[in-house]
Amino acid sequence: MTRILAIVVLLFSHWTLAAGPVYIGLDAEFGHKTSTSAQAVQQGMQIAIDEINQAGGVLGGRKLQLVIKDNRSVTAIAVDNLRELARMPDMVAVFGGKFSPVYIECVPLAHELGMLLMDPWGSADPITDHNYRPSYTFRLSLKDAWAGPAFVRFAKQRYKANRLGVLLPNTAWGRSNQAAIEKAAASMGLSLVGRRWYNWGDTSLAAQYAELRKAGAQAIILVANEAEGAILVREVAALPKEQRLPIISHWGVTGGDFARMAGEALQQVDFSVIQTFSFVGRDTPAARRVLTALRNNYGATEADRVKSPVGVAHAYDLTHLLARAINKAGSTDRRKIRDALEQIGSYDGLVRRYSKPFTAGRHDALSAENVFFARYTADDRLIPVDSRSRP
Repeated sequence: MTRILAIVVLLFSHWTLAAGPVYIGLDAEFGHKTSTSAQAVQQGMQIAIDEINQAGGVLGGRKLQLVIKDNRSVTAIAVDNLRELARMPDMVAVFGGKFSPVYIECVPLAHELGMLLMDPWGSADPITDHNYRPSYTFRLSLKDAWAGPAFVRFAKQRYKANRLGVLLPNTAWGRSNQAAIEKAAASMGLSLVGRRWYNWGDTSLAAQYAELRKAGAQAIILVANEAEGAILVREVAALPKEQRLPIISHWGVTGGDFARMAGEALQQVDFSVIQTFSFVGRDTPAARRVLTALRNNYGATEADRVKSPVGVAHAYDLTHLLARAINKAGSTDRRKIRDALEQIGSYDGLVRRYSKPFTAGRHDALSAENVFFARYTADDRLIPVDSRSRP
């Protein structure tokens, strides 16, 4: 009898363990005071997780559960958080936020630990373009190699600009964009009249802007997040109208409270920003589901009122793709899930229809075809520039 009871207890314990949650980590810049990107990624992930769990979970009934860490956009904290998350049993992958330097710093450790590093926002090329094999980094986001040509093409087509100035942060993200923009300008026959650098936390970009304008720039390509982007917009708006050049911006500004920080100055400057997704005009089953969840759970009243929409959409699709890989792998073994991600078939997502999102040689699920430009309205709505500027 004792032996039978022991067997029953053992079987029950095994069933309980098997039915435990499968964990997905999110380590992002929640403590960054002007950030909306981390919250957007969390929302997209949680909406997808809720859908997956309501449909039965993964691995025959196990629920997905989100574990959140705050790296405050500090790379050293992100490295510590990645180590801590990797020690958790059944932690299958860690998502990040918007800061490319954080991802780049974590890439070596992710491969040392065999931890899947999932990127729903960071755009620097080295996040997925590296020599680690097999690669444990997977991105569903913009890539600077696509942003560079898009910036240059937009400047040429919209503003007839042949001479461009570039403002870049002194970071890995800035250097990634420098390479992409220089290559694109050379291939399209446009001149870069200057490249000016700034540091995070600088309180003025007026001198760099003035130097580029005096060098003959007809438009400015800006690589920035919300704080520095708002500073530049306010400084340009304060200039005489004839000295205000069009600004073509990277999307870091959309990952924070940029429009509020820029204020009325934003309507006095010709400012466009690169994007890969908008809920505006998107009438698909996935878009309707996600918008309903955003309204019910996060207070987003309209399609053009969603904060940091690319973060929501990318994280949503990437979470669904990860769940498919978990089921395909048949376990929480990260190596098997990594292999399964490269074998996923077609999936009708929120951002696009993926015929084969990842392969052994391509760990970027989007493409240059997903890139378009948008503008802010006076009441802080982010609207695609025109129907031709979006997929």
